[in-house]
Amino acid sequence: MGVIDKIEKMREERGWTKYKLADEANLTYSSLMSMYARNTPPKLDILEMICTAFGISLAQFFADGSVAEILLPDEKELIRKYRRLTDEKKRAVNILIDK
Repeated sequence: MGVIDKIEKMREERGWTKYKLADEANLTYSSLMSMYARNTPPKLDILEMICTAFGISLAQFFADGSVAEILLPDEKELIRKYRRLTDEKKRAVNILIDK
């Protein structure tokens, strides 16, 4: 998967528009669209801004699939809280999620 394809996949996973990605990365929309139009990977500083918007490092962006999925801060907090629950409460949470 190419760099632009990976950016696009991560953008879609978050439900972001291209405008939202540009905004979150502190890029102009035209700069982002130019990258897409040329179908060329962004320069390293731009890619770093995009990674920051996604909440990941450049190393995480380029890691192969063998690395654990990157979690957003609220997801990490949810897991931290879940791990402190009793088994009974974990079952209740799982039932709630399944519904």
